[in-house]
Amino acid sequence: MARVVALFRHPIKGFTPESRESLTVQADGRVAGDRVLAFRFADAVTPEDDGGLDYWPKSKGLALQDFPALAALRTSYDDASRRLRVEHDGSVLAEAGIDDDGRAELVSAVTDFVLSTREGRRLQRPGRLPLVLVGDGETSRFQDRARGYVSVHSHGSTRALSEALDLPADDRRFRSNIIIDGVAPWAELDWAGEVRIGSVTFRTAGPIVRCLATHANPDTGVRDAKVLTTLTKAFAQDEPTLGRLLLPADESAEGVVRLGDEVLAA
Repeated sequence: MARVVALFRHPIKGFTPESRESLTVQADGRVAGDRVLAFRFADAVTPEDDGGLDYWPKSKGLALQDFPALAALRTSYDDASRRLRVEHDGSVLAEAGIDDDGRAELVSAVTDFVLSTREGRRLQRPGRLPLVLVGDGETSRFQDRARGYVSVHSHGSTRALSEALDLPADDRRFRSNIIIDGVAPWAELDWAGEVRIGSVTFRTAGPIVRCLATHANPDTGVRDAKVLTTLTKAFAQDEPTLGRLLLPADESAEGVVRLGDEVLAA
């Protein structure tokens, strides 16, 4: 029987995932508390707009695709106090609220960290500094796509890929919201129509074509896995694909997905 085995949200775009026991899926199809903050480049401070919906092109700020060392940072965000803590290798780099003074402290710490990494030269390109911490800490608005979506993949798929890579399976590498198990590898790519997870019914959207962010080790920030070429060569995929995008079938109400929820798919 297919069930939910892990749930994640990512309060700061491109930074540490938070493991959760439940996720609230908003009526707009985004996960509450997911991608509510982002570190954007100086020449791209506000989100892009597509059909009246905010989204965050990866090229406009800090993202694992171009700055894999970000994966080595550990962040925690408290929704109630709106305080963000950033750690690296057991040391606190910054802990502050997201008022003006706090944002300045957080930006300074993250900037110094990135400049100290092997990707630091990329941050020094024209128009990138100073970084700006954007977002109100509440509104989910910095997804890769304007429609937002909830992302899901199966642990079976990551196990199959890990065997091909000869590396331990780690679902965090793919930054999905919902991880399921109890289905065959790649089964989620064949879903069509509606999928029910616990009490929430979703309609399936497209598969997730992956980028270089997946090459970054989620603990060290080092690119240690050739995920993209392995997906296309070892599994004969036209594009490097792992996981599926979902939208709530009922776009007028919130729903909650919980650990252990049963997954029913066509």
